[in-house]
Order: sequence, then structure tokens, then C-alpha cells
Amino acid sequence: MGTTADDRDGSRLLTSAEVAGLLEAAVSHGGGSLVSWELDHVDANPNRSTTATYSAVIDWPFGRRTELLGASTRAGQRTTSDEQAVIFADGDREVAVWLYPRDPELPGLLRAAFVEDMAALLTEYDVVGMPVAAANVGLEMIGYRPRRRAVLRAWVIMPDGSQRVFFVKSLRQQLFDGVRRRHELLLAAGVPAPPIAAATPDHLLVLRELPGRPLAQAIFDPEPPCTAESLIAVLDAMPAAVAQLSRRNPWTDAVEQYAAMVSAAMPSLETRLTAMVEQILSGLRGTPPGDEPTHGDFHEGQVFVDAAGRISGILDVDTVGPGRRADDLACLVAHLSTVQRMNAEQAARVHRLVQSWVPVFDERVDPVELRLRAAAVAISLATGPYRGQEPHWERETTMIVGAAEALIRSAG
Repeated sequence: MGTTADDRDGSRLLTSAEVAGLLEAAVSHGGGSLVSWELDHVDANPNRSTTATYSAVIDWPFGRRTELLGASTRAGQRTTSDEQAVIFADGDREVAVWLYPRDPELPGLLRAAFVEDMAALLTEYDVVGMPVAAANVGLEMIGYRPRRRAVLRAWVIMPDGSQRVFFVKSLRQQLFDGVRRRHELLLAAGVPAPPIAAATPDHLLVLRELPGRPLAQAIFDPEPPCTAESLIAVLDAMPAAVAQLSRRNPWTDAVEQYAAMVSAAMPSLETRLTAMVEQILSGLRGTPPGDEPTHGDFHEGQVFVDAAGRISGILDVDTVGPGRRADDLACLVAHLSTVQRMNAEQAARVHRLVQSWVPVFDERVDPVELRLRAAAVAISLATGPYRGQEPHWERETTMIVGAAEALIRSAG
């Protein structure tokens, strides 16, 4: 299993049967025996690094359990955080391996993943106004990007039988203070970001539940869940100070990298992707980066709406900073244009929303820029089915690439 010149980033190793020996060694090192495994999630950074997780059945001295194993490889030298995992050699390459929740970049995850520790945390920070017993706490993992971040849903059963719901973000150390500041800045300006219930030294943010329901559910309603104007208005409500924060590069800046990721997973799409990247970059060449306050990852999964059609909250404000309003609106258009696994009625309702909202967006930003930037976001989304190892990832990837092409055609 030695290093080969065409696998500097370890992507082939970590996504093939070759990784079995490393997983077996890691489990044995921890005192267990690997029974079976399957690839769960892949984050590839072509020619630089690869991180993967595996759903593994392991026999421990106390019994058999299904666990989540993580592994990372780099084209270069190991980092300090790599050393928080167990390092194994594969020829002249090093592989960092860990057992969830001992993620080497997310120190707080170890505490957030267990009800006993979560109960102690909620009690320590007086989150519900009374001591919390572990028996009254529930936990659910709702999102995990290995070595990037994790989000858990936590709930507390109160004495009257009601539930108090919180969302717990486990973040990397270098991002924690900036994310916390963004929440505080938006809340002070009246923008409905999730209120912070607790912030811990091991980089956990405990956030209170937003009112309303996700726009990602409401887009399938018979009637429009909100107006295009209300979506623009919540973005415009962000304070001017947001433009002084660090900049998150727009999706278009990385479109070549995303196209390379998709092409690596599906070489048959490379020619189409190369042509699209050229059209996007040439069409946007010379466009300044912008200094409007922006969300940075604005889509239907980040927006909550109430029964009256008002925007009741916005999630994941980690990326808030200066940019172009077209980027935010393009992100939403791209997501709505690439929703997967809909039935015919749902697809028709989402199509109607796009048809009614986009003309309003066109009045606010340049229509060609909107569509080209949306196409770039769609290409980034095309990495998702493979990364998440969806059952039909090839078909879904092809459909998303087709949606990106349609957006470029609509730009004229």
C-alpha cells in the first residue's frame, strides 16, 4: 500500500478497499476488532488532502457496536492537529485515524456527544434555569463535517413535560471567536440569528431554537411561504459593521476546485465542467468583490419562516461578512434549482417559486451575474452526492451539473 505519484492526497487510498488494513490497525490499537466497514463520507481537496469517515462494526471487550471512524491524509507534512489523532504509516505517507467523537480538530465534540456531559454543561451554564439530569436530556447528531464542524440537536424534558430544544455547534478553535462575534453582532442589530445560550472554552456554542419552521420544508407548501422581497430584506437588515469582518471568498472563486472534485469522482463530466468553468469565469471577469453585508451561504436550509410569511430566523451565520448581494441570492437560486428526490407536485411548487422570485432578484442585482454565480454554486453542490456517499450519487451528480448548465444558458 505504498504512496504512489497519482495519489498524493490519499483520495484513492481512503476510498478503496486498500484502507481496510489501516482501519483494522486503528481499531486493534484501541482494543477492538474490526468486523466490517463501509465508506460513509468523503471530503476531497484534490492534490492536497482527503478526509473520510467510515461506518464500522467493531467487537469491543464489552460487546459489538457500530462506530464512526475518521481518517485523513495530506500531500504534505502532518499538522499539529493531526497529532491529536493516532498516526499510522502507509509506506512513506502518514494517515491520521480517530474514533468519533474524538475528532482532532473539534475538542468540544467529545463532551457534546454524550448526554451525561451535555446535562452537566447545561447545568453549569444555567441554560434552562435549573439543574439538568442526564435522564432528561436527548441528543441527535444532525450534521458532521469531519475536522470542520459538528452540529447536534439537544433537548431537555422539563418538569411540566415540555421540551426545550437547543442546537450545539462544535467548532475549530481558530473559527470559534469569529462565529460567536457574528451571532452577537446580528442579534444586537435585530437580525433574527439564533441566540447564544452558552459558549464554552472547548469551542462549543449552545444556540436556542429559532421560532417558525425551515424554509426547506415550507417551499413545498401549496402557497408561497414568503416573498422574494422579504428574503432580500432580511439580508439588507444586516448591520454595516458586517462589511468590516473577514471576507469569505465567494463560491465562484473556488469553482475550478469544485469542478476538479466532481471530475475526479466522475471523469465523464470533465469536458462539460471545463466548458462551464470557462463561461463562468469569463463572464464574471473584472467584477469587484463587493462590500455589502452578506450571509455567505444563504439558502432555504438556513431560513426560518412563520405562519404569516415573515422571516423568523436565519441559521449558520458563521460565513457572514463583506461580499456581493448577488452571491447570496445566487446561492439560494442554485439550491432551489438542485433540490433532489422530489415528487412531481413538489418539483412543480419549487419551480413556481423560482419563477416568481428570480425576476425580483433580477431587479436588485445584475441578472447575468446572478445566473453565472448560481451556476458556480451548483457546481459546488455537485460534490455533495459523492461526498455523502448517496445511494445514487452518480445520477444525482449528473442532474446537478445539468442544472448548472441550464443556469448558464439562461444567462444568455
